[in-house]
Amino acid sequence: MTKRFKPETLCVQAGWSPKKGEPRVLPIYQSTTFKYDTSEQMARLFDLEDSGYFYTRLQNPTNDAVAAKIAALEGGVAAMLTSSGQAANFYAVFNICQAGDHFVCSSCIYGGTFNLFGVTMKKLGIDVTFINPDASEEEISAAFRPNTKALFGETISNPTLEVLDIEKFARIAHKHGVPLIVDNTFPTPINCRPFEWGADIVVHSTTKYMDGHATSVGGCIVDSGNFDWDAHADKFPGLCTPDESYHGLTYTKAFGKMAYITKATAQLMRDLGSIQSPQNAFLLNLGLETLHLRMPQHCKNAQAVAEYLSKNNKVAWVNYSGLPGDKYYSLAQKYMPNGSCGVVTFGLKGGRDVAIKFMDSLKLAAIVTHVADARTCVLHPASHTHRQLTDEQLMEAGVRPDLIRFSVGIENAEDIIADIEQALNA
Repeated sequence: MTKRFKPETLCVQAGWSPKKGEPRVLPIYQSTTFKYDTSEQMARLFDLEDSGYFYTRLQNPTNDAVAAKIAALEGGVAAMLTSSGQAANFYAVFNICQAGDHFVCSSCIYGGTFNLFGVTMKKLGIDVTFINPDASEEEISAAFRPNTKALFGETISNPTLEVLDIEKFARIAHKHGVPLIVDNTFPTPINCRPFEWGADIVVHSTTKYMDGHATSVGGCIVDSGNFDWDAHADKFPGLCTPDESYHGLTYTKAFGKMAYITKATAQLMRDLGSIQSPQNAFLLNLGLETLHLRMPQHCKNAQAVAEYLSKNNKVAWVNYSGLPGDKYYSLAQKYMPNGSCGVVTFGLKGGRDVAIKFMDSLKLAAIVTHVADARTCVLHPASHTHRQLTDEQLMEAGVRPDLIRFSVGIENAEDIIADIEQALNA
């Protein structure tokens, strides 16, 4: 299915292929456990000698079908659902890093991920160096150490909307013998497929456009199958040397291109248990079925909103990579020629206080701690998600104190713009 069909068809058809007499719609396997006839059958599952289901903390048929659909959309070999995008980011790195290791990361990433990597993972003994993604290859390369195990970035950063030069990052990562991990949440595979530009692993907060309706928190990790772990076996002992918790099995030898996701499932999910519930996976699948219809509408509406804002004399600045004057316009045209995402950021003349009054005056757009769903919503990071930071710290994090994050929904664009206009006039 992955080879023959285009993304629109995969959104609707991939993952679940019912046999004669089975439900046409993916069922919710709302069961913690699965029955076997003999003790030996169960033992073989626990030794990873057979594939199958025995406990939902490790695998569940609903989840696996949805993971397979996302893998097909990204062009990967395998995927694993997680309980949230944060869990996906953590597992993606922790699957190849242990205490004493180091990784390099773009400084332009979601604030929650920045804290996960810069504070929480340091407590686990895993160090990170944040770099300016727009820096030269030489400057970024200088951050690498002998114990560096990965390079991480976001296709489009949340909330600063900086576009990652994926090919440049892939070149740097591969020169140092490590994989490039890319968070592709904002464009989704409808607008960008990082594997085609050299990325090795892709992560998603499926909570955003993939679910699309703000019903279910979730995450996903997809492996391209392209990174040769054995060629850098000394760097990745967890994948390339025997795992004593599975009778000395070596993942790369036993599972080949499936090694990375198998280890993440059999080891990390087994021990840490950040599973996505089958109910949430079912809802995520409903969202995925219309992803190819929603993304173009989000982008079309966001383009109209960005163009309106760029001409309004009450607006100080606008960031949207679809605007020809935007700093990232050419990179966005290269990696996302059909559109980027539905999120626009801007600032108003008069700064923070005016931004707050503007948001309080919106009627159609809702103030919520969310982004990227069917409904238009808005957030002021300096007052909300980044509230603990001073203005100086905000600027260091690339989040201007006056930045308004406006997530354009799939309503009528004229109605959205009229709401902005009345709030600006208020």
